[in-house]
Amino acid sequence: MTERIAVDAGQTGIRLRWEHERERLEASAPGVLTDRPLMPQLAAAVGAVVTLHDLRPEFVGVGCSGLVTPEATELLGLVSGYGVREVAVAHDATTSYLGALGDAPGAVIAAGTGVVTLAVGRTVARVDGWGYLIGDAGSAFWIGRAGMDAAMRGYDRRGQLTPLTDRLQQIFPDLDNAYVELQSDERRVSRIADFARVVDELAASDPVAAGIMDAAAAELSESVVAGLRRVYLMEDPTVCALGQVLRSTNVRSRFVRYLRLQWPGLELAEPQGNALDGAALLADLRQDSPLSGLVARAFS
Repeated sequence: MTERIAVDAGQTGIRLRWEHERERLEASAPGVLTDRPLMPQLAAAVGAVVTLHDLRPEFVGVGCSGLVTPEATELLGLVSGYGVREVAVAHDATTSYLGALGDAPGAVIAAGTGVVTLAVGRTVARVDGWGYLIGDAGSAFWIGRAGMDAAMRGYDRRGQLTPLTDRLQQIFPDLDNAYVELQSDERRVSRIADFARVVDELAASDPVAAGIMDAAAAELSESVVAGLRRVYLMEDPTVCALGQVLRSTNVRSRFVRYLRLQWPGLELAEPQGNALDGAALLADLRQDSPLSGLVARAFS
């Protein structure tokens, strides 16, 4: 087995894993900023780990959110000085799927700071993952943003009073200036997504928070149904749910309930692994796999 580094890069954080034979080392780095070039950020994260631990990886496999066109050649040029001879780059929807189900038919939804669904059947369909400005419905950012909106509505007396207002004020003592502080923070996406934890915590006692979590579950289930419909897998499909949002009992139970309106006997499949495992598996992905067309590769 060649030395390899797997990278799972999201907006909240980057996870990295170096593997060789039976040895393994894991590390983390700050999340990617999707409004800036991604390959230099990924190369910097890889370089930091390689330099710190004096590694010589030959392969780097990357799953990253925010990718439009995976630039494997650019990334290889940035990391080749570390001894890397092959790079494989894919959207994190692909690596999440590969880690969870391999390349078997089904649907995998991964909901963290953002959210994306990939369905594999006769064809491959991606649903959402369009970023916090025009997509990511049901994600932690979507929940956190809705929670902050509800908090400010309560503060203005425009909406229903909710303890979300008090919890937001613990973060921003001067609520009048909260929006200014957020707008000027380059980590505003992950910071807003963090407020999803507050919404989740209050959902058991606050109807406003509960309504937000229910709406998130509905959005996530709609994405799964849409993906399966597009790949013609509407009979007893395999569905796997990943990510921090779908580990919330407030979301997961509602999510399953909505899916059972379509498939009464549906049980979520247990994932074989995660997106970091999927990034590592890019090294061995078969050319005839339905996922291979979603992976960009470069060799030196």
